[in-house]
Amino acid sequence: MPIPRSFLPGDFRVTDWAALEPYYRNLQERRIASSADLEAWLADRSELEAVTQEDARWRFIHSTRDTRNPEYQQAFRHFTTAIKPHIARQEQELDHKFLNCPYVKHLDKGRFFPYLRRLRSRMSLFREENVDLQTRHELLQKRYEEICGKMTVELNGRELTLNQAGVALSEEDRALRETVYLRLANRRLEDKIAVDELFDELVAIRQQIARNAGYANFRDFQFANLGRFDYSPEDCLEFHESIAQEAMPIVRYLDLRKATMLDVETLRPWDLKMGSTGQSVAAPFRDSDELLEKGIQVFYRIDPFFGDCLASMREQNFLDLDSRIGKAPGGYNCPMPESGVPFIFMNASGSTRDIKTIMHEGGHAVHAFLAHRLPFTGLKQTPSEIAELASMAMEFFSYDHWEVFYPDANQLRLARIEHLERVINLFPWVASIDGFQQWVYTNPRHSIAEREAYWTALQERFSSPETDWSGLDHYRSALWQTQLHLFKVPFYYVEYAIAQLGAVALWRNYQRDPRSTLEAYKYALSLGYTRTIAETYEAAGIRFDFSREYVQTLLNFLKEELERLFREV
Repeated sequence: MPIPRSFLPGDFRVTDWAALEPYYRNLQERRIASSADLEAWLADRSELEAVTQEDARWRFIHSTRDTRNPEYQQAFRHFTTAIKPHIARQEQELDHKFLNCPYVKHLDKGRFFPYLRRLRSRMSLFREENVDLQTRHELLQKRYEEICGKMTVELNGRELTLNQAGVALSEEDRALRETVYLRLANRRLEDKIAVDELFDELVAIRQQIARNAGYANFRDFQFANLGRFDYSPEDCLEFHESIAQEAMPIVRYLDLRKATMLDVETLRPWDLKMGSTGQSVAAPFRDSDELLEKGIQVFYRIDPFFGDCLASMREQNFLDLDSRIGKAPGGYNCPMPESGVPFIFMNASGSTRDIKTIMHEGGHAVHAFLAHRLPFTGLKQTPSEIAELASMAMEFFSYDHWEVFYPDANQLRLARIEHLERVINLFPWVASIDGFQQWVYTNPRHSIAEREAYWTALQERFSSPETDWSGLDHYRSALWQTQLHLFKVPFYYVEYAIAQLGAVALWRNYQRDPRSTLEAYKYALSLGYTRTIAETYEAAGIRFDFSREYVQTLLNFLKEELERLFREV
């Protein structure tokens, strides 16, 4: 349900800073003389945040749907350069006013603790000299989308996006896979220098932002900026070691099995998208309309509320699923803090991975619908460790209903095997990306050659020796450039592996008791950020834990499920 306005006029639209300024000034100058006054002030601030954030998000969405449209790009840049810096300064003043208000102590401490903790951290990180740097930084990030949005290859006489062409990497014809792999890799290499230079600029500006805020490096700054109160960079490094010890033996087991099924002595990079059965999975849908229709059916089978969420988004056309030239890479769910209906963006190409993506982003959407019921915008903005639990758990809940996409029993098994293998392979990739970032930002003066050497060393650690990269090192050393998080949301990546463990634990609970697991899941998501991460996980019926013992237990659970499926193929 949209939030009714009481502070801003119903027809108010964000046009420029002059239109917004009176409302921020009202909040800054308003006298708060009681707890009731504070609640009213918070409600008005929340309404203003919702309106401005929703406008900014629509500008962002349009700019990613068509990176070549100058009107969309200009609208995004106008907000980023002419409106957002003013908002950042005003938010700092409003945070100070709120945190120093004597009536804050009367707020529900349990409910507001995470919000207050985050505001105090945000206020401590603010530096006036970083406002303009943050603007430059955001514009730099858009360049990655623009570069990738132009990348295409020709295949069978058709111009395709890299995502569309990449579907052929799951074909059983090995010669075709090799041709497509090399074509994709060579196309990326055409922009390698531009991407390297962009990344160098991003590293430099991020390091300057960190120094201005009193941090020795951007890694430590970003941990504080992301509100990682519950774990440290060192904990992440220990997590990487757990992945090396517990996940890599399973990855090697799967790769050895794949080599046997493909009847090859060693795997090559163009074999990596193939499942360990050696068989390809049929296209699960004809077009994005069918993907969405079947996705809604799956959601209704899991829980009627979930189906209603996705169906309402279709009714309002709040989805863009197709891959096309000029569209930004990746996928996301964008919550709308005023209207309450989120937007899903993805690049479907007709593969099993697209099922995972629509379920993943649909999980984020369900989370947005549930958290939207909270009274204040700040209470809805959950950290990514909770947000990714919502999405990854939904992938597993949907897994038990994939017969909607695959009525053939053998194809269904192959699709499920492919999904579980992707889950297991996620852990070493996350460790590679997170380890790479930790090194990059604690060694910010590194050269491109040093960066490539460190990335290659990580790939040696987190790839099984069954894959032969001989003659392809120049491709391997640039693989990190495919991960948009490094450019768009630095250090937002280890959460995927943390939340994936939580999602596997939820799926294990779901197999034992679906009804109570779903109720706990919905309750946890409805909490938004009114509880700590650990408390939210506990409300969902699982542990916030990424110890080696927990990694081992849950990965062995997945391996047992895979072995059961192998016996049935």
